[in-house]
Amino acid sequence: MIQTQVDLSHLNTLQLRSIAEHYAEVRSAEDVLSLLNDSETKSMSWHLLGGGSNLVLPSVVSGLTVKIGNHGRSLVDEDKDFWFVKAQAGEVWDDFVQFTLQHGYWGLENLSLIPGTVGAAPIQNIGAYGVEVKDYLWEVTCLDLRTGKSKVFTNAECRFSYRDSFFKQEGAGRYLVWDVTFRLPKKNQLHLEYGDIKKEVERRGLAANPKTISEAVIAIRQSKLPDPKVIGNAGSFFKNPIVSAETREKLLQTHPDLVSFPYGNGEFKLAAGWLIDRAGWKGKKLGPVGMYEKQALVLVNHGGANSEDVWSLADQVVRDVETKFGVTIEPEPIRW
Repeated sequence: MIQTQVDLSHLNTLQLRSIAEHYAEVRSAEDVLSLLNDSETKSMSWHLLGGGSNLVLPSVVSGLTVKIGNHGRSLVDEDKDFWFVKAQAGEVWDDFVQFTLQHGYWGLENLSLIPGTVGAAPIQNIGAYGVEVKDYLWEVTCLDLRTGKSKVFTNAECRFSYRDSFFKQEGAGRYLVWDVTFRLPKKNQLHLEYGDIKKEVERRGLAANPKTISEAVIAIRQSKLPDPKVIGNAGSFFKNPIVSAETREKLLQTHPDLVSFPYGNGEFKLAAGWLIDRAGWKGKKLGPVGMYEKQALVLVNHGGANSEDVWSLADQVVRDVETKFGVTIEPEPIRW
């Protein structure tokens, strides 16, 4: 079950060169308990690996890398207003989204084609085109790596915020997300207000419904974002910064074409891709890495890069955006 010196290059979408000192794939709760009860692996530092799509791996990963490999998805309950659909953590996220749409379970269509696994979705509170996982998540079942026992977290207990959660903060390293249950509305609630979704649906001459929205989102993402199988990348590399209304107004005075969206509580979300583009980084390279020529928010590996290359570029982009706009942008991927 335990392998040593395992090449992780094909298990992270940035395609970074990385070696795991020890590696194991778990497909059942019994597999996890076996590792926890083993005197050697129990004492190691654990690194939990899903789809590797929101991750920057070091050249050597010490301790034990645990690949989450459980699968399964099903309707587990329903009432007059909602369907309750459960997916195991190892399921590919977009495969699960398409499964829900094929069965008429609506709600996740705006999150189509986001890379990664179901288990990573609540950790990162993934989101796109006006929808976040927290909007439809009902509960998360985790395995406590200290006790080996199962624990269920409600939506509120996950403490979701923008691209963040309890599992990324206080719960990091302790809880292994094992399955996720979503509460999906039987009454259609379409979200067309973000990006070019409405335009894309209309361009296709189709009526707006969950399936056509999913198709539109996929088309838009494919036109703007590189395929990780072709060019190594981790999707959007930086979070959209949240600023006060006062800061936004000051920026608009010198940059009237600033792209921003209301965030609530009088704050605004700025488009990090726009900031990076205006800072001169769109399509620009630094060694084997660079910011994608079609979408400045995406950091790409042109071949042979390691984590040092990635962070060197990211740090320079952060500095240049801060110098030009006085706004700090933060990387989105997890750094091991």
